[in-house]
Amino acid sequence: MAVPIVLTVCGGVVLALIGQETGAFGMVTGLALAALPVPLMVALLHRTASVDAASRTGLVFALGWGACAATLVALVANGVLVQWLLADPAGLPRPRADALELTLVAPVVEECAKGAAVLLLWLHRPRAVHGVLAGVCAAAMAAVGFAFTENVLYLGRAAAEDRLLGTPLVDSTAAATFLVRVVLAPFAHPLFTALTGIGLGLAVVLPRRRRVARVVLPWLGLLCAIGLHSAWNGATGLGTGGFLMVYGLVMFPALALVIGVCAHARRRQLRAVREMLPHYAGTGRPGMGEYTALGTSRGRSLTRRLARRDWGPATARAVIRYQDTATELALLRDRAERHGGTGSQGAAGDFARREAELLWRLARDRGPGATRSLRGAALVEVRPTPPPARDGRGAGAVPPPSRRPTVRRPIGTAAGGRAGRHAARGGREV
Repeated sequence: MAVPIVLTVCGGVVLALIGQETGAFGMVTGLALAALPVPLMVALLHRTASVDAASRTGLVFALGWGACAATLVALVANGVLVQWLLADPAGLPRPRADALELTLVAPVVEECAKGAAVLLLWLHRPRAVHGVLAGVCAAAMAAVGFAFTENVLYLGRAAAEDRLLGTPLVDSTAAATFLVRVVLAPFAHPLFTALTGIGLGLAVVLPRRRRVARVVLPWLGLLCAIGLHSAWNGATGLGTGGFLMVYGLVMFPALALVIGVCAHARRRQLRAVREMLPHYAGTGRPGMGEYTALGTSRGRSLTRRLARRDWGPATARAVIRYQDTATELALLRDRAERHGGTGSQGAAGDFARREAELLWRLARDRGPGATRSLRGAALVEVRPTPPPARDGRGAGAVPPPSRRPTVRRPIGTAAGGRAGRHAARGGREV
């Protein structure tokens, strides 16, 4: 209960600070506009992490951390650091301090605050961040929450200013801010922090003997996130041409890289499901053909649809739990085999205890509806391969055209007689 309470308090403090700066009208307007891209981003990340059930609870924590705690840390730290830069009379002038805050202070503070969500999950719930895909999704979810609260501030401030000046909607600052932050770049913050998630995820999956790489990769990911964030913030001062150049030459390649990493990690996890589940074939567990239905995106989706159509919502929920448990079991064994064995004293730590728990959950959720839905999806997903030809040319070889058998008429029977016609029909049937 401590975590929700702390996040709620942080969120209340953040809303109070935003309300002081934007007023009631600005805060309400900012909340309404900033909330528009959140459902889409959350749905995309949930879809990306749908293979990995262990990371779903971590996504909820990461979203709350980014929206409440990380934003509060950034607001306080950025303000304190800017005041420190301006406090010394011999220090930087105001324009230089603002530029330094935009391109250095803000990226460092914000990326460290958002990346802390992934680090906390890894320290306190290791199963929630046990790979690259889980690390990317948790980091991006924290960034979605952070971007939402930050957009409330910027859009609320712009809306309050437009209302005070009486600016029309077409030429308003709020419209320009909404276009840049919500329409053109809703993925900016998730993209930055995803690099931190990639670094930490790679460090988690590496063997324990590679200590240097496990230490360097998280820091390297954080530095890449800070650098990309700094380049994005600096592009706002380059004019329209410079902004579009950074948008096209930097942001899009980075986004393509993150999408490619996520796609590769998802394919690898599904392959681990297909390869590891045969170790557990038996009563109440996945049978022949079901490995493919559980280890492909189409097979999993088809199983859920069949369960919902033929057995109702309760069975569909049981099927989802069964898929999640089977996936978690396969990934657990895959990690254990890669990191030093599957015994009770292996590198997976409590592998034997966790394996027994997941097998019990598999047997619990495998009812008649789940079994028939899985088998129905397996019949569609698993395509039988043709047997190899006898002449050794391999499966799929085109057999030689068959010759029509020659009908030999019995000796002493006329060609047009009854016996001859019967023999001819028999020959054709052969």
